[in-house]
Amino acid sequence: MPGTPTLACGSEGPLSSAHDVALLDLDGVVYVGPEAVPGVPQALTEVRSAGMRLGFVTNNAARTPEQVATHLTELGVPAEATDVITSSQAAATVVAELLGPGARVLPVGGPGVATALRAAGLTVVERAEDHPEAVVQGYGREVGWAQLAEAVVAVRNGARHVATNTDATIPSPRGPLPGNGAMVGVVSAVTGRVPLVTGKPDPAMHAECVRRTGARRPLVVGDRLDTDIEGARRADAPSLLVFSGVTDAATLLAAGPEHRPDHLGLDASALLAVHPPVVATSAGWRCGDWEVRPGEAGALLLARVADAEGPGVGGAVSDGLDGLRALCVAHWSEHPDQGVTARVVAVDEPAGEALDRWGLARA
Repeated sequence: MPGTPTLACGSEGPLSSAHDVALLDLDGVVYVGPEAVPGVPQALTEVRSAGMRLGFVTNNAARTPEQVATHLTELGVPAEATDVITSSQAAATVVAELLGPGARVLPVGGPGVATALRAAGLTVVERAEDHPEAVVQGYGREVGWAQLAEAVVAVRNGARHVATNTDATIPSPRGPLPGNGAMVGVVSAVTGRVPLVTGKPDPAMHAECVRRTGARRPLVVGDRLDTDIEGARRADAPSLLVFSGVTDAATLLAAGPEHRPDHLGLDASALLAVHPPVVATSAGWRCGDWEVRPGEAGALLLARVADAEGPGVGGAVSDGLDGLRALCVAHWSEHPDQGVTARVVAVDEPAGEALDRWGLARA
């Protein structure tokens, strides 16, 4: 069938064997808030034991690489500062290249922003009256009206507005909370200036992690389509989307081509798994013991097939996502060039229960 998505290919062995380095996002992948995603530290220990190395690539600019590495180590994922690439570092590098050493910059965000600017040889200032040449804005829980006001005044006076990232939300145990993108939007709305964005999906962060680790077959692991997965695409690297963060099944199905991952997993433990392929059949698409057929008016018909030893099982351990894999391939194959909302019909009760589990409406 034309336009078959990469997700259809699956993997012949565990991803930890097929790739030499995992480039892991942090928020929503390794931890949510201060706590580790359940089971992920143990899984990453096994991943390392299998010979796969880890690099950490985060759009969260609030903390320094040293602080991030310390937190990871406390959670049971030993890391050094050199293993961590933050969007603050990416922004500082870009600003230093644009403005030159010693340029005056106003940081807005957590301590990681100012630390990265100083490390890049830039001069950190505290007020708009200090005549900064740029404002670098990153996430920080302490960011409030006073910092945003300084940023607005500086940008209106001619400073270049640079955003470490524009993630609208961050994951938390209480659900999605405002991310840096929400705060960047405030400054942009008041000044009328469009910021320069330096974090993911810009491929520079993944490229730097590849350079540091010497990766030859990297795999990007993330929970966001618009940063992690698009960033992987732009870096020409395969990707694994995990559902431990902000993306849900409905958003994934409606994704445009630049936001479509190569693999799916419940969490980062999917690095240890064999991923089943999605194969074309005379009726539609099949993954494991799930089948998707075209229905009336563009609907997708999802059904559990009788024999669980059908095509696509191949030794893979079921994670409950095979039906969703088949739905994605079927839908994306029909809409190869644009994201379109999917309409799914459950043919039987197991299919209905699966849709409920994935949070998809029954058509």
